[in-house]
Amino acid sequence: MAFEPPRRLVRALGETAPEGDDWLERLPELAREAVERRELTVERVQLPGGRSSLVVLVRAADGTPCVLKLAPPRARPESERVALAHWNGRGAVQLLEPVSEGAEGVLLLERLHPDVSVRTLPEAKALLEAAGTLRRLWVDPPEDFVFETVAERTGRQAKAMRAGADAAPEVAPLVDAALSAREELLESPPERRLLHGTFRQSKVLSGDRMPWLAVGPDPVVGEHAFDLARLVRDRVEDLIAQPSGATTTRRRVRRLAESLEVDRERLRGWTLFRAVESGVRARRVGRERDAELLLEFASWL
Repeated sequence: MAFEPPRRLVRALGETAPEGDDWLERLPELAREAVERRELTVERVQLPGGRSSLVVLVRAADGTPCVLKLAPPRARPESERVALAHWNGRGAVQLLEPVSEGAEGVLLLERLHPDVSVRTLPEAKALLEAAGTLRRLWVDPPEDFVFETVAERTGRQAKAMRAGADAAPEVAPLVDAALSAREELLESPPERRLLHGTFRQSKVLSGDRMPWLAVGPDPVVGEHAFDLARLVRDRVEDLIAQPSGATTTRRRVRRLAESLEVDRERLRGWTLFRAVESGVRARRVGRERDAELLLEFASWL
């Protein structure tokens, strides 16, 4: 079978590929080697797929349905592998290969229902189920964890945000507010837990073992509010389209904070930072529409 990378993956990785990175060119051969090594039967490549990895629906030699996931080093697949092993199926997809046996950048995972995420539910129910799933992931990190901290990750992002503000002065006030919020939030984080890192409704899929399970973490260690912040802006295009979008957003911050026992102001601060960071990054790679939505959303906070 030909392992043709989905267009979404090609476009997304092309936006961020460092010079000389040939992972996409090598991907078909990497996929064939991974399938042959594990004696898997390929059903199909998942489309439209993700923005950082190739996902292939396969069956093991005994007929068990599985998922084969291949990701480039810059997507930190080995960090994902360690996090999934640590969660061991609690709130997240189950890793089917021990950490020590997996080939670099290749994960064999429990098969969920890839076309059914909590985004298929009505908005209020989707937020409730997503929040409940996220709560199960918040555990103490391994003692010798290899994950980035929130301070480290947002420190890298802050540098790019400053450069973006220099290039587009009209976004400078929002960038300044986001960076100030980050500095205040990092002064006294209330907990230090293993976080999903990129959690949103589309990252929660229907399963057989449990109704809903998280997939695709980019794990990081830090406070709960940082993880919850990305969920606040889910369906941002719908929020922007509403005449009461700003009011709905502030109500969502309050309800999510209360339901997961997170400080409301800390959640608001991290939501602001993450929305501005995503907006500036979208503008940098030419996704102007996304940038406009995210920066308008951020202005409501």
